[in-house]
Amino acid sequence: MGQTWEDLLFAHWRVDADALRPLVPDALRLQTHDGAAWLGITPFRISALRLRGTLPLPRVSSFLELNVRTYVTAGGKPGIWFFSLDASSQLAVEAARRTYKLPHFRARISADRRDEWIEFDCSRADSRSAPHVFSAHYRPSGDELAAQPGSLEAFLTERYCLYAVDDRGRLHRAEIHHSPWPLRPAEARIELNTMAPEGIELPDEQPLLHFAAVQDVVIWPLRPV
Repeated sequence: MGQTWEDLLFAHWRVDADALRPLVPDALRLQTHDGAAWLGITPFRISALRLRGTLPLPRVSSFLELNVRTYVTAGGKPGIWFFSLDASSQLAVEAARRTYKLPHFRARISADRRDEWIEFDCSRADSRSAPHVFSAHYRPSGDELAAQPGSLEAFLTERYCLYAVDDRGRLHRAEIHHSPWPLRPAEARIELNTMAPEGIELPDEQPLLHFAAVQDVVIWPLRPV
């Protein structure tokens, strides 16, 4: 499928690898950078969602999403492991759960632009335990930068597959293609954030922040690893 990601914030926290590792399937190796694991929260808008060879459908192909992720490898190939994906579209949630075996959840999400600032609010609709909420204002705050190979920025963003596990515990991979990220430094005021996976406490410090205005993406179907 093809889709476009808009007004995306990468917010990353350094977290304890020993605490995060049990939350990742045994078939995957948790990746660290300079000895630290990283948890990312990424609010953004999806637009122009379409299957290969088709056109986007009005009202169906655009919605808001917030992902919680970390970084892993399997067979030496770096990729993304999603702890959760909250979306404002029930159709997108159901389709992603069936076709990509991802932990998608229906959420009430709004994103409003105030000059350069984006006001993003997300509240999971079907949370059965503690509330899962994210509320923040964010904006770009510098010139575009190129993530150099081996840098922390490249480690956190330049990943070209996702991993998922099916109902039988079998590992799958979906290849992802896009141009290098057009990253810019960002600033954010995060008023509320309870999106971290259970058992993970985010440090009481400002996360590492990057912004990307737009990114066109192609995602292939899942394949067994």
